[in-house]
Amino acid sequence: MTNIEPPTGLLDRVLVPIHRQGWPFIALFFAVAVILGFLWEPLFWLGLLATAWCVFFFRDPPRVTPLDPDLVTSPADGIVQSVASRVPPPELELGSEPLPCVSVFMNVFDVHVNRTPVPGRLLRRAYHAGRFLNASLDKASEENERQSFRILSETGREVGLVQIAGLVARRIKGFVEEGAQLAPGDRIGLIRFGSRCDVYLPAGTAPLVCVGQRAIAGETVLAALEGPQVARKGRVS
Repeated sequence: MTNIEPPTGLLDRVLVPIHRQGWPFIALFFAVAVILGFLWEPLFWLGLLATAWCVFFFRDPPRVTPLDPDLVTSPADGIVQSVASRVPPPELELGSEPLPCVSVFMNVFDVHVNRTPVPGRLLRRAYHAGRFLNASLDKASEENERQSFRILSETGREVGLVQIAGLVARRIKGFVEEGAQLAPGDRIGLIRFGSRCDVYLPAGTAPLVCVGQRAIAGETVLAALEGPQVARKGRVS
C-alpha cells in the first residue's frame, strides 16, 4: 500500500502547479497586457485578468489514482455527458461494433490535462483532422478534430481514449508515443481550450458513472474491467 501525504500548508493548497505547456501562453497574455497598458491603463488590468485566467486554465493539480489495474479512471475533469454504446473511430482499430463509451465534457474552467484511463502499454496513437463543432454534440465524435489512443491494460484488455477538439479548442497535444508504458494516472495529453474525452471500454463492460455526474481526472472510477458488470443508476438530489 502506498501512503499519500496530503498537502498541509496553506500555500500547498492554494498554489497549484502549472503545466509547462501553459507558460508560453501565460507570458504572451502578460506581454499583451503590458502593451495595452501603455495605450490605456484600464486595458492593462483587463489584460492582467485574462492572464490570471490563463494561469488558472493551465493548472495541473496532483491527483491520487487507485493502484488497481482493473479500474478505468476518468481521463478528464468535467461532466459525464454521455454513457452509451458507440462505434469507435476507425483509427483506433477496435473493430466496427459498438462498444460502451463514456464521454466527459470539459468547459473552459476545468483542468485540461488529460490522464491515462488505465495503466498499460500504448499500442496506438493516431491523429485525425476535422471540424471544430461544439464538443457536446454527438456528431463531434465523428466530425471533429481528434487524437486517439489505444491502450493495452496490465490485465490484457484494450481501452480506447479519444481527445476531441471543441468549438474554441484549436490544439490537441499528446505527451506520449506508441510503445510507452503508462503508470496509473500518467498525464497523456492536453486540449486547448475546452473540449471532450471519450473512453471506449471492452465489450460487456458496464460503466459505473451516470450522465450529469462530475468526474475528476485520475480519480473518478468509470468502470471495472473484471468482476460483476452492473450499470449504475443515479438521481439528482
